[in-house]
Amino acid sequence: MAIQLFVPNFRVEECLEQVRECLEKGWTGLGFKTQQIEEEWKVYTGLPYAHFLASNTVGLHLAFHMFKTKYGWNDGDEVITTPLTFVSTNHAIMYEGLTPVFADVDESLCLDPADVERKITAKTRAVIFVGLGGNVGQYDKIRELCERHGIKLILDAAHMAGSRNHGKHVGHDADVAIFSFQAVKNMPTADSGMICFREEEDDARARKLCWLGINKDTFARTTTQGAYKWMYDVEEVGFKYHGNSIMAGLALVSLKYLDRDNAYRRQLASWYEERLEGVDQIKLVPMTKGCESSRHLFQVRIKNRDQVMMALHEHGIFPGVHYRDNTEYRMYEYGKGTCPRSAAASSEILSMPMHMGVTRADVDTICDLLIRYIA
Repeated sequence: MAIQLFVPNFRVEECLEQVRECLEKGWTGLGFKTQQIEEEWKVYTGLPYAHFLASNTVGLHLAFHMFKTKYGWNDGDEVITTPLTFVSTNHAIMYEGLTPVFADVDESLCLDPADVERKITAKTRAVIFVGLGGNVGQYDKIRELCERHGIKLILDAAHMAGSRNHGKHVGHDADVAIFSFQAVKNMPTADSGMICFREEEDDARARKLCWLGINKDTFARTTTQGAYKWMYDVEEVGFKYHGNSIMAGLALVSLKYLDRDNAYRRQLASWYEERLEGVDQIKLVPMTKGCESSRHLFQVRIKNRDQVMMALHEHGIFPGVHYRDNTEYRMYEYGKGTCPRSAAASSEILSMPMHMGVTRADVDTICDLLIRYIA
């Protein structure tokens, strides 16, 4: 039987109950369940504000759009970012006419604060920190750096549902944190996300912008008494970025099991570490002290990564690569050569299968084959 990198673990009957309720009530869009998941997410994380969205990517764009217009950023202003991420992180910067400036990564594969500081200029407006695999890296130093230079900190927490730093859920000390509940993430739906601003006024504005700039959403109009439900205003050009109640229902089920599932992911990681620590020619990506990680990824670094991957495929094992250095893509090649550690990691990293269906025996099989085929 094949061992895939990711396999979503849906509690099918509970999910169907949530969907059935939406269908029976005739309300599948923004509404009663999107409000419920927002409230439960705030309770779970301790974050003060949360708005349920169609995806993490739309949340990233929304954050840049809102900060650009709020603070008067200009086209061409700079955002320091990582080249070792999914392209949506850096596309979101480009959507708003801002310029991604690539800073290198450290051993955790997260941003290196020393290189971030070297890349700060008079045009720097924000840093976007990606918690790769659920790790916090040197996030605390990045936050202090942003505070010292008066620049905004945006946390791309796509991998970080359930990650805690020094005992607190991540996101509380960023200007905005954006989470992903896409199908293969730790808290799976089909696709959705959550945006969590630090400031109440930003949360209020986001709710309007996510419904095309309309200042009264459809659910509020439906539940309002009186004859003037259609009397709303459109305050600015917005987007259709809000989440829907079917996805929210799936998220409510996934949230119930998030800590349990993440604990199993950490167990998988400990089994991998037990087998691979000290093995010549295999380097483990370290987890930051004080981080209780969601462990979305377990990554190793090997010199003959591509050959090993193909050999594992022959045995029905399908690892992944997170990620290809973005400066290898045509549209970001202007940054090529500026982040040598990221470039080196991009050619070596291999993400091992990490999901609820992976067993201890599977880990042993994967590790045996990995050790056999390393150069």
